[in-house]
Amino acid sequence: MNLHAALNNYFGFKEFRPGQEEIISSLLDGEDTIGMLPTGSGKSLCYQLPAYLLNKTVIIVSPLLSLMQDQAEQLKAGGEKSVLTLNSFLSPAEKRKAIANLHDFRFIFMSPEMLVLEHVKAALMRLDIGLFVIDEAHCISQWGYDFRPEYLELGVIREKLSNPLTLALTATATREVRSDIKEKLGLSSCREVISSVDRANISLIVEKHHSFDDKLNRLIELVQSLQGPGIIYFSSKKAAESSAQKLLEMGIKGVGCYHGGMEQENRILIQQQFLNGQLNIICSTSAFGMGVNKENVRFVIHFHTPASMESYVQEIGRAGRDGLESLAVLLYSDGDEGLPIRLLEQQFPLPAQMEAVFSYINNNCGNPDVMLQEEERLMMAYSLNETQWGFIKHFIQNNRLKSIGVIQRDMEEYAADRTQYNMKKFHRFFGWLHSSLCRRTGIMEYFEEEQAGKKVKDCCDHCGLRAEDFFKSIPDQGNHGNSLNFSWKEELSRFLLLKDVQDEK
Repeated sequence: MNLHAALNNYFGFKEFRPGQEEIISSLLDGEDTIGMLPTGSGKSLCYQLPAYLLNKTVIIVSPLLSLMQDQAEQLKAGGEKSVLTLNSFLSPAEKRKAIANLHDFRFIFMSPEMLVLEHVKAALMRLDIGLFVIDEAHCISQWGYDFRPEYLELGVIREKLSNPLTLALTATATREVRSDIKEKLGLSSCREVISSVDRANISLIVEKHHSFDDKLNRLIELVQSLQGPGIIYFSSKKAAESSAQKLLEMGIKGVGCYHGGMEQENRILIQQQFLNGQLNIICSTSAFGMGVNKENVRFVIHFHTPASMESYVQEIGRAGRDGLESLAVLLYSDGDEGLPIRLLEQQFPLPAQMEAVFSYINNNCGNPDVMLQEEERLMMAYSLNETQWGFIKHFIQNNRLKSIGVIQRDMEEYAADRTQYNMKKFHRFFGWLHSSLCRRTGIMEYFEEEQAGKKVKDCCDHCGLRAEDFFKSIPDQGNHGNSLNFSWKEELSRFLLLKDVQDEK
């Protein structure tokens, strides 16, 4: 089969990007495949072209609603009509109709939470699935343990679907994480296509400052002097909101804020305004970025320290998707490590919280189901956040054959081991932060990749680069500064109307 001719026929491209052809060839040879390609390198093509060549249904498991919506809209914009997104945008009646007619769709996007539902699995089992795709597959190892346990069930579901040809896609995965992906998905024989994590067009700078105020003043200077669009990452919702307001007060136009605590409709609006150029700067938590397909992001600034090298590389990878010169700046001051450490400690319930939950269960005849009837009260009484409570529920429900005492012991050991594992990853990143080694070399060593002999232009601060080398005069951005004063309901209605029109084509 002439893959280049097929590429040109279906997508109008003459050449594959690095790694794409190898992944597609592997799939067409019938091999389960893990593909690790840098952010913005066209991972979606790796399942889209095989979908046409295999002429069978493709299931794409995607971690975020915004990500699946974006990918589905891109397919529709290219003329593909048989696309379905099974998510909360559909009404119950629309979901029932869609599930009853799954055979009508070539591309079916859904979350792991949707996939584990029994009636959805039953409907999928009746399909001839040509390809089972796990997008952002590192989430199996990252979120499966710490945030969304449904990721850990994907291997069982894959087996129930008769082990269809499988593609796991990611941009950041160490050898350890790739091994974890293979184990959890049941990929006993699997080909790996691994591209470099290095993005040579992104220059890397870490700046050390004395205080929070120094960092804030430097942030203002950077945003005033750098050519956007840009994304600024914070580890707290409050800091993202207050910094966005501060930038606006300083006369910087087109600044928006985004975090997981906002209403879903408002998040969609902010994302669309950024994609459409109505907003130039986004102050965000890590909730923003995955699935935001904006090619011309010129800089990414980290106001707070990320919790791992994987998170850092994922987030700076949102810059420079067009291949042009871009900048990543991390602002650090002594004590900044306290916030990510605190957040890591709160991912799992503390021993005292687990003890309180199990005491409650034991005081109610040892029946764990009683806690499900008192979720809100228990979460408030024992100061449990949603992630901690979700972990407790999942662990208990998946160990029902054990005694309550054994479940408690295993849960405490598991939480302690996983917290230690996450802390180890953070300390490795913190070591990179304070290392005198070339930033790029340090990243590649982390991912166990050999660095090419060719020196990268404008590499990093340890190679003599300064953020001032990127300072440019910013052109007039028109009325972008007024974009936050738009009626978000009006803008959202306009966006959804446009989506409906595209759906009818």
